Amino acid sequence: MRRFVLAVVTVLLCGFCVPVAAASGHPRVETPLAGWRFHLGDVAGAAAPDFDDTSWAPVSVPHTWNAADGADGGGDYRRAVGWYRTRLAVPAGDRRVFLQFDGANLVTDVYVDGHRAGRHEGGYSGFRFDVTALAPAGWTVSVAVAVDNRKNPGVAPLDGDFTLFGGLYREVKLVVTDPVHVDALDYGGPGVSVRQRALTAAAADLEATTRVTNDTAVPRRIPVRTVVRDAARRVVAVSAGAVTVGAGSTLPVTSALRVRDPHRWDGVRDPYLYSVTAEVGGDAVTVPLGLRTFAADPARGFLLNGVPYPLHGVNTQLPSRPGRGAAVSAADIDADYALIAELGANAVRMAHYQHSPREYDLADRLGLVVWTEVPLVGWVTDSAAFTANAETQAHELVRQNENHPSVAMWGLGNEQYASSPAANAVLAATQAVFRADDPDRLTTYAHCCLSDTDPLAGHADLTGYNRYYGWYVPGAANLGTWADDLHRADPGRRIAVSEYGAGASVRQHEQHPAPPVPGGHWHPEEYQAEVAEAAWRAIEAHPYLWGSFVWVMFDFASDGRNEGDRPGINDKGLVTDDRLTEKDAFYWYQANWSSRPVLHITSARDTVRTTATTDVKVYAGTVPVSLSVNGVPLGTRVPDDHIAVWPAVALHPGPNLIQATSVQGGRLLTDTVTWVRRS
Repeated sequence: MRRFVLAVVTVLLCGFCVPVAAASGHPRVETPLAGWRFHLGDVAGAAAPDFDDTSWAPVSVPHTWNAADGADGGGDYRRAVGWYRTRLAVPAGDRRVFLQFDGANLVTDVYVDGHRAGRHEGGYSGFRFDVTALAPAGWTVSVAVAVDNRKNPGVAPLDGDFTLFGGLYREVKLVVTDPVHVDALDYGGPGVSVRQRALTAAAADLEATTRVTNDTAVPRRIPVRTVVRDAARRVVAVSAGAVTVGAGSTLPVTSALRVRDPHRWDGVRDPYLYSVTAEVGGDAVTVPLGLRTFAADPARGFLLNGVPYPLHGVNTQLPSRPGRGAAVSAADIDADYALIAELGANAVRMAHYQHSPREYDLADRLGLVVWTEVPLVGWVTDSAAFTANAETQAHELVRQNENHPSVAMWGLGNEQYASSPAANAVLAATQAVFRADDPDRLTTYAHCCLSDTDPLAGHADLTGYNRYYGWYVPGAANLGTWADDLHRADPGRRIAVSEYGAGASVRQHEQHPAPPVPGGHWHPEEYQAEVAEAAWRAIEAHPYLWGSFVWVMFDFASDGRNEGDRPGINDKGLVTDDRLTEKDAFYWYQANWSSRPVLHITSARDTVRTTATTDVKVYAGTVPVSLSVNGVPLGTRVPDDHIAVWPAVALHPGPNLIQATSVQGGRLLTDTVTWVRRS
């Protein structure tokens, strides 16, 4: 408290030198923009304020024009220019006015009352434009936005095994601040960066940097206050003072804070969150804070707070829904992460690009360790423009997400298919950005399709390997052999399995199937489960692997695919793209990863049987499971490695009711299925 009082006195004494920014200035206000109209295709003059858009379709944002054609197969989904227009009532008073886009794919040009406000190149990071000069206070102005998702040789990604949904597929907001405010133009970030300098049981020493902006015409003496609050909103640390900032200038201000008796963010075990609020004049920005340490050891794997913490997680693509594509709601994203938590995952790889702000917030709160990456996928362009764009997207990734305790690793990219000088140069440039912007975190890269020790796999601190044993190459159990061979040959390399898995249709079934053709149209659900069983056993037996990430949590749109039971969908998800069906493999991982009771009869959807007998396989915890068929008890099994099997169970002609029961955690669990035997 004494420090705060002294800081206030300093402000008062300097008041005669330069004007003092009032601490009671206009608070920051964020408002989603509505009333949009949309036209697919480029239109001359569409940026003009008096352009007649009454014939355009009214749409709500988030919006994409690829909701249908981006998931129907053939690879010919519309990659084009789409125009959006709305009207904006500008608040009265002396304010700064910004337009904030949380995501627009791929290149975006923004116009206010016919004047260009700015261009953004990159489809997955957020961005803001200061439109104050174009939007006079009290006026109503037009906002026109051209979004172009055509392939652009200067912008990453060039393409991908996923649909590049065009449009304003995330929120668009009006942000209004006082002329004295926390900087809003630092690569789309919050303007506040908090670094953990030291962490012990006694104290956490922090360094908070706030970018202070004075958008007035004269120098200002500006009060700056930084407050740390615990999860109960109690103030646990304060730093306060004042700085002089020149007219139209931004000044980074760094303050030291100490949190005593820190409560650590400890993954899914205890995702404890503090918050840090930076107050600049009358403006305030709050960012999350989690106190933790992490490391990766070539022999012990991932360490969280000094303790081995093997990462077992999933890959995610853009949250999406059939018929809406990537234009989803906050409730949809929440539902996705509720399923990830229900699965029992403790980590998420957000492939292959920056994800929505809400996903990082949810990962913080759920305790999920995050690997997030820039969209360097497959190929690069050998040009200065492409390298500069990759560097910019890396800056954006860090600035927008560096305060999230869940983020442990910045990813340099995924599966460069050629180890060319250009590809290595771009990865090296991206690594340099991450090291300069955030020297505290680890970097990693998802490698595939070339030698395990190719130079592409040597730029990052850590290496992940995309290894589809049992799917694209034979034998899921060979995953362990591969890991041992690499670890033996290069014991200092810190390695993970960044992708593994198999396709599965919930409409296709076969008992004890032979390996399917990956690009074929027969992907029985049972085979995915068998691959999952063998792969997880191999991974679990290798503690030096710092992480493993199933490909993928949800089926997703990849319009160039034509396999499984329908075109346009990558069906390797543990859950269907409509989020209505958890596949058998979901319950296998849940039985291994989650602390919740699990009892699941596999092949439940294989409802019509043509054989007189069948094996019954149940995923469960480690306590006894009892089985009955048509009311007749068939005995009790103690699951072996979470699997209980009753071989050659006889089925009567017609319907057969199979019931499994188990007492877990003091609760009686029951799972039932009906299989119909037909001759």
